Amino acid sequence: MAMNSAAMSFQPGTGSVPATRVEITVSCRDLKDKDVMSKSDPMCVLYTTQLGSKEFAEYERTEHIKNTLNPDFVKKFNLTYFFEECQRLKFEIFDVDSPKQKLTAHDFLGKIETTLGEVLGSSNNRLEKPLDGAGKKAGKIIISAEEVSDCKTRATLSFRGHKLDKKDFLGKSDPFMIFYRCNEDNSYTICHKTEVIKNTLNPTWRPFPILVRALCNGDHDRTIKVECFDWDSDGGHDLIGIFTTNMRQLSTGKQSFELINPKKKAKKKGYKHSGTIELTNCVVEEQPSFLDYIKGGMQINFTVAIDFTASNGNPTHSNSLHYINPYQPNHYELAITSVGEVIQDYDSDKLFPVLGFGAKIPPDGSVSHEFSVNFNPQTPFCMGIPGIMQAYQNCIRSVQLYGPTNFAPIINHVAKFAQAYMDGSNYFILLVITDGVISDMEMTKDAIISASSLPMSIIIIGVGPAEFDAMEELDADKQALAYRGRVAERDIVQFVPFREYIGGVGSGNQHLSQARLAKDVLAEVPDQIIAYMKKRGINPNQSPTTHTSLAPAPVQ
Repeated sequence: MAMNSAAMSFQPGTGSVPATRVEITVSCRDLKDKDVMSKSDPMCVLYTTQLGSKEFAEYERTEHIKNTLNPDFVKKFNLTYFFEECQRLKFEIFDVDSPKQKLTAHDFLGKIETTLGEVLGSSNNRLEKPLDGAGKKAGKIIISAEEVSDCKTRATLSFRGHKLDKKDFLGKSDPFMIFYRCNEDNSYTICHKTEVIKNTLNPTWRPFPILVRALCNGDHDRTIKVECFDWDSDGGHDLIGIFTTNMRQLSTGKQSFELINPKKKAKKKGYKHSGTIELTNCVVEEQPSFLDYIKGGMQINFTVAIDFTASNGNPTHSNSLHYINPYQPNHYELAITSVGEVIQDYDSDKLFPVLGFGAKIPPDGSVSHEFSVNFNPQTPFCMGIPGIMQAYQNCIRSVQLYGPTNFAPIINHVAKFAQAYMDGSNYFILLVITDGVISDMEMTKDAIISASSLPMSIIIIGVGPAEFDAMEELDADKQALAYRGRVAERDIVQFVPFREYIGGVGSGNQHLSQARLAKDVLAEVPDQIIAYMKKRGINPNQSPTTHTSLAPAPVQ
């Protein structure tokens, strides 16, 4: 006899916090237009408060959508809902004007303050409110909340179109599709948008993976609405047609759907359809989560690499990035603390190798691009964040900053460890903190491409005022990193410029800035881990063994 989830989770004699996960979806209507030559490019920022505090801190941001005053944001906010707490929420809408992280670089369009309880207590868990803006009419915001099921099933869907209606006067249509999940009250929530295929009436879209939960919240009979549009650069996309389906139908495999345009159907007597959409493939599979691997005993091994090149400035001078100030941490110390405090929770022994590069080191002053910051090549490990800080401060007083800025030796060092643990029991994160331009760019690319097939991720934090254009290439968010005919198997590099988070040491809300830095630099790591495991066919361990520390390897 099957047990329901409530019965399975009921454990007499124990205590648990009455909490559930909810998914928040945001839309806006009639926003203020701040752009002269086009419409605004809106983004929504959510702020929350800590228990007992009325001080808001940034929680997360949606994507920004170009050229629209009526955005339906695809990015969701996932929150833990506690019945007994007043969970204050603030939503701010901005017109994005540049790629900069700082919100002061963008135009403010409006805001509202509410509580999660107010949203969940509204009819159909849907709250509509006017935005408070600089002027009288700032438009309105629509906030919907839905409890998230535990479903981890993922579907990879492939679609193509046939003989779609021609919408452009001088060319064919530029079609794309938007997928919507039906809610309990029969309203619809956007959950996926395909890419635009230019100038064709017979498009083939790239296969896309999506959690089944996002499409139907685990209910395979719930309606999924799909709208097909002809893309226009001014944001006024023309509807080609609509069809509906559900997950049960999609999961059976190949299907064909007629696109119906309601206006054309109402006007034309002999109207049949505006083209057809064919589902060419549907692969449904259980998608293990990052936490499933952690639960299965996978260990994250955190290595810190510190740039000791002369471009950081003389450490005895207060304007040096390595200046040791007894009253406040420098940028290197802030970066290490921000990321380390998050990572250390997943590393049971709290022993972190800390490496340096680009300095003349004792006893003979030879230049090294790979040395132990604690000067113990047999055991380059430091105990916890305090141990890292102590070793770093001692090192600054013992080395001579020099150069050049070579990354490849450090990357290859960590890659040797990763190569010994291809079974998914360990994953390696290399945090590189640097102030300058990479001197060995070709060798670094080669090292990253080789490491992309290993259980390894690289986080680069750029400190100081330098331009970090080369780092964006390594980050490879727009296209896969390639060098001499070799292409990276996965994107394993995440780069962030420190100055985007902390304008000056000791300025602003330092704890919030550090939290946002850590959140952004670590944001891609869970997906990178899952991508590695999936590529190797490694499932989470169902009976984890006790973790033993990795044997320290000497630094050459």
